[in-house]
Amino acid sequence: MNSQRSFIDFIVAGAIALLIITIAGFYWFFAKSPANLIASTSQPGAAIFVSKLSPAMVSLLANPDRLQALDREEELSKLKTSLFAKSGIDYKQDVQPWLGNEITLAIATLDIDRDSENGQQPGYLLALATKQPEKSREFVELLFSKRALAGATLAVEEYKGVKLISDNQPKEDLLAGAVVGEGFVLFANDPKVLRDAINNVQAPDLNLTSSPEYQKATKELPKGGLAVAFLNLPVVAKWQGLELPEQLYNSQIISLALNPKGLLAETTFLTSSEILSPSSPLSKPVGALQYVPASAGLAISGSNLSNLGNSDLAKLWRQATATIYGSGEDVVSRLAKPLVDVQKRWGINLPEDIFSWVQGEYAVALLPEKEQATPHWIFVVEKSESVEQGVARLDAIASSNGLSINTLTIDKQDKQKISAWTELTTATKKSDVKEGASFTIETKVRGLHTALGNYEIFTSDLETMDEILTNKDNSLIDNPNFKDSIAAIPLPNQGYIYLDWTKSQNLLERQVPILKLAEVLGKPFFDNLRSLTVSSYGTDTRSLKGGVFFKLNNS
Repeated sequence: MNSQRSFIDFIVAGAIALLIITIAGFYWFFAKSPANLIASTSQPGAAIFVSKLSPAMVSLLANPDRLQALDREEELSKLKTSLFAKSGIDYKQDVQPWLGNEITLAIATLDIDRDSENGQQPGYLLALATKQPEKSREFVELLFSKRALAGATLAVEEYKGVKLISDNQPKEDLLAGAVVGEGFVLFANDPKVLRDAINNVQAPDLNLTSSPEYQKATKELPKGGLAVAFLNLPVVAKWQGLELPEQLYNSQIISLALNPKGLLAETTFLTSSEILSPSSPLSKPVGALQYVPASAGLAISGSNLSNLGNSDLAKLWRQATATIYGSGEDVVSRLAKPLVDVQKRWGINLPEDIFSWVQGEYAVALLPEKEQATPHWIFVVEKSESVEQGVARLDAIASSNGLSINTLTIDKQDKQKISAWTELTTATKKSDVKEGASFTIETKVRGLHTALGNYEIFTSDLETMDEILTNKDNSLIDNPNFKDSIAAIPLPNQGYIYLDWTKSQNLLERQVPILKLAEVLGKPFFDNLRSLTVSSYGTDTRSLKGGVFFKLNNS
């Protein structure tokens, strides 16, 4: 039995599960006792043990037992029972009495022995806040005595006044532990990681709290957040063996905080360079959303796409996707496949042929259909002289691709003139005449556009255009779920990306297969997720701030 791995796995999986349970179940608990889920501090105290060269640190700033009320599906209880049982530890008796209000997990170093010739072995540091130091010391002794009974040989040493205990399990299963001072119990996958952690406390210029980047980042944290994560972005890229072509942002901090309607994850990217917003901030949702049906599964709205490709937001996107995927193009092509397909079919360049003339408000939306893999799309843009020129350019591109430009009306909308880009095709059908087959000519609509109010509206098909014209009083901007979601996002901001999870789940799973694995791991969360809304805001010229609001069922 691998008791060390079971114990570390409990903490890692437990921290993740606690966050998931918090997100998935908080709405049930919030109305009963909201104050109980406000963290006592917004910054992790364990940062003093973490090197300022650490790529990542994640902290849960609440006692797990305070989240027990959220465990409606008993996921947390099952986790405690199964994983602690493998270590021979009774959580309620051995851990609960001393565990405090913080669990921090950090990648302490990219390579413990700093020898590249024998491969890279990251060092992991786990810090558990203790409210009863003597009880926690008893726990550490108990844990290692059980490992000794299982066949391990223990090593005990005093290092700068701290008692370190470790075992001689195979290298990948090694465990080291210590109680440091009156505040924390530390565990690591190598005694050297613990020695470095103690050094970081006694030489403050080595630890994360002395990092100017970390100091700037923590100033952005809201009060009462339940969890916080800090990423050293250049080191994260190095950890993944990536050479980024563009490195604008140096660090990122993320916090999770409760909201009466859901949970808000706020993040700030920091840079030493002067940055500019991609467009003027908006003090209210754009009017273009009034033409997006409430049935939309994905909607993106804002203003001024003309400089999007060179904006700092775009640079962040390229840096983030390159760090996660190794290529920015891969994730874009997957998530925006319908637009990529249009671009290929028409032989156009979206930034040059469309985005360049969108200087006012805009909205882009996808309407998923269960019966088909490719969703319908909508593009709404505020009228201007540049828009008129842009439409004329698209008409010219359509003609050059062999499409006809026709004016038509829909039966129920005989006063609304619609321009359609159509293609004539032939179809063969069996004939009763012995001489051979007969042919029919079919007209396929490749896109449409029309003017309504102060906006030009483009759609992929007649059915979608008809829905817009017919259901003017059932738009996304009037949808209660959408209203609740954007109400959680601070104003002014740069617009919204709104995803209705219940309508888009099938589409996203097809485009991003790894999402299915995430759903299995985070089942309580995804089972209750209703929608998520993303926005960027803030006026600091050396940081980019944004948030993701998760709205859950019945919240």
